[in-house]
Amino acid sequence: MRKVMSAAVALLCATLSSGCALTSSPPGQGGGPAEDGPLKGVTLNVASKNFTEQLLLCEITAQRLESQGAKVKRTCGMSGTNAVRAALTSGAVDMYWEYTGSGWLALQQKETVTDPQALYRKLSAMDKTRNDVVWLPPAAANNTYAVAAKTETAKKLHVSTLSDYARLATAQPGSAGFCGASEFFGRDDGWPGLQKTYGFRLPKGKVAELAEGPIYNAVAKSNPCDFGEVFATDGRISALGLTLLKDDKRYFPPYNLSLNVRGTVLHKNPQISTVMAPVNKLLTTSQLQKLNARIDVDGKTPEEVAGQWLSDNNLK
Repeated sequence: MRKVMSAAVALLCATLSSGCALTSSPPGQGGGPAEDGPLKGVTLNVASKNFTEQLLLCEITAQRLESQGAKVKRTCGMSGTNAVRAALTSGAVDMYWEYTGSGWLALQQKETVTDPQALYRKLSAMDKTRNDVVWLPPAAANNTYAVAAKTETAKKLHVSTLSDYARLATAQPGSAGFCGASEFFGRDDGWPGLQKTYGFRLPKGKVAELAEGPIYNAVAKSNPCDFGEVFATDGRISALGLTLLKDDKRYFPPYNLSLNVRGTVLHKNPQISTVMAPVNKLLTTSQLQKLNARIDVDGKTPEEVAGQWLSDNNLK
């Protein structure tokens, strides 16, 4: 993906002590603003974090807004939640897609809320009051943590739920080897709470710490683990023949997607909500898995995948 760094964004990155990139669309894939539309004359700055799904969402949003007449600046690829939220609340950017679970943690809330709608209501009200950040209605897509296994392995071991996995870990720990990233092992909503909620404790020798990316291949190859931490919308789940274990006790908090917009921007341009509503309705977990796979597996760029998807759904 081509990236162009402007002096303004370089200053923003230095100010936030984070890396970020301003991406531009290749000819014929992003394009400029439409000659007419409900957002004609409006200039917006769309941001994202720096991983496949976020880069894709940044481009989907930018191209959709451009098709409705807006002039869009792209600040796609900032280094993480703290950096992009700081950019939003300071007014450096106007919007980005956030996950309800991440937003709840960013507001330093210790209460565990597992009902998606309840979490959204509490979070949106709190963030609007504290930071003038508006959370548009959440999409069905839920990029929560999940535990995956190779489909054949899960069937062979008769494991389809996390309760099944807990029983396996207790009775046959040698068959329950688990791979996870360092963050997952240290998070309040990660490995420690998972073991506590489901009532098992896997021996340290059966737990391997890997970077997030290699976990998928490690599980697919059953080396060094048969089970691993994944993100529910990752395209490699279906591409590698993995299956997600059902979180039957609803341990993992919801991570539904919501477009976060600065309140002052939305107040001046309420059409943004209407323009983005059709996109929001189409973003399901399975849909994002497929779109992410086109990038991570098929080698397409976020610009290409976003443009084709919007065209296929008559949104461009």
